[in-house]
Formats: sequence, C-alpha cells, structure tokens
Amino acid sequence: MQETEARIPLEDLLVFHQLARSLTSSLDLDTILRTILDHMERLIGADLWTLLMLDEASQELYYAIAAGGEHHALKDLRVKVGEGVAGWVAKHGETVIVPEDENDPRLTLAQNGKLFQLRSVIAMPLRGRKGTHGVIEIFNPHAEQMTDYTIAFLHILADHAAIAIENAQDVACIQRLTITDDATGLYNVRHLYDVLGRELERCGQLGLPLSLVFLDLDRFKVVNDAHGHLVGSELLARTGQRLRELSRKQDLCFRYGGDEFVILMPETGAEAANALVLHMHRELMESRFQMKSGLTLQVSASVGLATAPGDGATVHSIIGMADSRMYLVKATGRGRVRGA
Repeated sequence: MQETEARIPLEDLLVFHQLARSLTSSLDLDTILRTILDHMERLIGADLWTLLMLDEASQELYYAIAAGGEHHALKDLRVKVGEGVAGWVAKHGETVIVPEDENDPRLTLAQNGKLFQLRSVIAMPLRGRKGTHGVIEIFNPHAEQMTDYTIAFLHILADHAAIAIENAQDVACIQRLTITDDATGLYNVRHLYDVLGRELERCGQLGLPLSLVFLDLDRFKVVNDAHGHLVGSELLARTGQRLRELSRKQDLCFRYGGDEFVILMPETGAEAANALVLHMHRELMESRFQMKSGLTLQVSASVGLATAPGDGATVHSIIGMADSRMYLVKATGRGRVRGA
C-alpha cells in the first residue's frame, strides 16, 4: 500500500501566505524589520530574538531590532564579520544551530556574556541576490521547539526577509538619487525647495527662527580655465564635502547650481547663525584641497545670510534675501559674510 503523502497543514499555509503579504506590502525598511521580528517571536519561543544588519563600510553587524531579554543593552553593540556566531554566519552565508550544552567556541562573545547565560542559538543569514545583508539570531530557543519543521519555517522567513530588505534598500537608493547632486553628493536644489517649504511652515507654527546661508565661490571660472573642468568638478565635490564637515548635524547642505551652495540651519536665529557662518567661512578659506592630479588648491567664497521670519517667510523671499546679500559681498570686494 502506498504511503500517505506528507502535506503541509492549511493553517501553516495561511501563515506562509500572511508572511509573504506582510513582507511585500511595505518598502519601508523599519516596517519590514519589525514584521520579521514579529514572525520570529510567533514561530519559536526563546529568551531573545534579534536581527542584525550589515554595515558594509565597516564590515560590522549592528543590532537593528531585538525583543525579549535585556535587548536594550544591544543597541550600541557591534559584531565584526567573522567573529562570534553572527559574524561567522555573515562571513560564510550559512546557518548555525548550536543545541543546548554543546561546547562551541563561537558562543564566547563578550557582549553576550554581559547580558545573560547563553545556552543555545539559532543564527541564519539574510542572503539575497546581492549577498548577505544581515543575520537572524535567536538566543536560547526552547529545546522542544527546535524541530526540523520550525527550522525550515525560519529558513523560509529568512529567504522572504532578504528579498524584502533588498527591495526596500533599492527603493531607498533610488529616492536618494532623486534628491542628490551627482557632482558633490549634497542634496540638490529640488530637494532644497521641498525641505525649505516644510521647515518654514514648521518653524512658523512653533514660533522658531530658521536661517539660510547662500555661498558662492569667488572666481571659480579661473580654476576651470587654468586646470580644466575635471579639476573644477573635483574641487566642487571637495568643497561640498568640507561644507558638510563644517556644518552641524542638524544643518542641511545643498548644491544650488554651478559653484553656488546653500546651507539650511533649522531653529537657528540670526545672531547664532552669523557666528556659525563666520567660523565656517574662515575654516573653508583656510582649507587646502589635495587634488588627484597632485595640485593643492584653496577656495574663496562670498556669503549671504538670511533669517526667517525677519527676512521673509516664504521659500523665494528667504532665498532671495540671502542671494542678494551674497551679491552685495561680490560687489564690494568678495570673500566675506554679510547678514542682516
């Protein structure tokens, strides 16, 4: 007599369907990570559920989201690729399952030792078309739930999660490209008008000031004429990078066009903005930029500063006032800052 074919219960098929729909219904990475964590918690009981994402620049994993145990202590912890369970999984792209009471040297992680006694672990790579993006790591899963069926279900979760994460990252990349200037990496003028409009409305409602800096490089055409447009483009990029370094974390830097830049200073009054811009201008003028060709170049800049609401309360009025003050500097000797 023929053996009865194993079938997946209808209830579990519905869970698969719900998982797929949940992970494909959003392109927001935070929402996707929360969905993954929620399904992990439903699938298997454990002391701690975590999801680590890969920081490609530093080749470190960071805890993007976690639940259970003392998960708040994981916030600032990082794991190097190749180290510990999660690091090994990220490096090799393979699942690791360490049952209770098994002596595995990869479990001797200092950061885990600070949190709780580590008895067992399940760690799975989030591996998509473009490589491994992170690791699902479950600490001290309940022994009776570590069945082949549950592990298979977790693998399906990891596969769906990797696709959803890649899709979200691709969309975020496209969105960044639409608001970013190719030459400098700063925000572009389209994004300036959008952000400035929102910030003027927000600051107006809260009764807060907002300052805008309009900066134009002096005699930049001389650089292009003397050294060529490739050097000129490189100098623009390095100037934009330097402006971003000199700005505060809350400030936003834009390339307005040509050799013109704008810096938006939310919740900053005229006096504070003037002091900040004077310091920034001095540092920029003293900066020496080492070009790929071996040239060392410096820049000079004329700067106009305007503050809302005193100098205007609309996008065009505040940009226009800062622009006018910048041209007054141009007309009276260049290389200075002019505010109200």
